[in-house]
Amino acid sequence: MPTVYEAGKQYTGPESTERPLSMSRHETSPTTVQPAGNHRPNACCFCWCCCCSCSWNEDRERAWRASRDTKLETIPNCEACLKPTPDEVQGWAQSFDKLMKNPAGRNVFREFLRTEYSEENMLFWLACEELKNECNKHTIDEKARMIYEDYISILSPKEVSLDSRVREVINKKMQEPSTHTFDDAQLQIYTLMHRDSYPRFLNSAIYRALQQSVSRSSSES
Repeated sequence: MPTVYEAGKQYTGPESTERPLSMSRHETSPTTVQPAGNHRPNACCFCWCCCCSCSWNEDRERAWRASRDTKLETIPNCEACLKPTPDEVQGWAQSFDKLMKNPAGRNVFREFLRTEYSEENMLFWLACEELKNECNKHTIDEKARMIYEDYISILSPKEVSLDSRVREVINKKMQEPSTHTFDDAQLQIYTLMHRDSYPRFLNSAIYRALQQSVSRSSSES
């Protein structure tokens, strides 16, 4: 593969000899993943939420995941976390920042984004947070390249929605990646989730069921 950082040129992503057929963001890949018996390779760790993906159609979920697998394998299907308290769950309705700072909150919000086929927004945000924690130059270069290929490239099925100004900034910064290469893009996606997805999440069956679940558990204890 040619180097992604060529002096004097903007980074335009990995070269490809064949452009894949365009696909709507709301369509699934034609790739079919055959289920292996009753084994659940991506068992949901968010078991205390009665509306998690465990109740979804298995074949549809597996096929959808197969088409959107990320190269950043360090990002788990859901983050390890404790069961949220009723106060925490109620606090998520008061502030999007509270929701995003809480691992359990991010998990349930991510489950909701899956139902809207926009989980890539959360995945991109998490990948940027992970990049900021890196110190090794080689690792930073490699992760920045993978983030670009996964979420910025127009050839990716997980491409996030960014304006032309932010894309131009990223292309310039990719000549010499750093932990802050995607800061502008991360803020834009955070704002998009806040303004677009968050209000619908608060009115969703997933959030209402979680409120009832933690309230019931609290009253029984």
